[in-house]
Amino acid sequence: MAVTRFSLAVDRPKRNSNEQGADFPTIVAFDKQAENLCRYMDKGRQIAVVGRIQTGSYKDKDGKTVYTTEVVADRIEFIGSDKREPAEKPVEYGRFDSVSDGIPF
Repeated sequence: MAVTRFSLAVDRPKRNSNEQGADFPTIVAFDKQAENLCRYMDKGRQIAVVGRIQTGSYKDKDGKTVYTTEVVADRIEFIGSDKREPAEKPVEYGRFDSVSDGIPF
């Protein structure tokens, strides 16, 4: 199963002209959505994400609890007028046969 995890820049609403800022939530996508993102997504490309917030926690190697929050994508759509072709150099992925117990999900 293909999986991709990335950060998405989301501009914060501005209250005045001097304010700037953005949030960078982690997005997780699976299967064909993950494959299409890896094939067509570029930095700066606009997308719309529909999904759910998922929180979790795990113990790091020092025994400290690390809390995580991410958006698990149900649907991702490319928006805007940018019609791009797949990247000229295909992205190659390794094959994973087992998953480490250290992964927080």
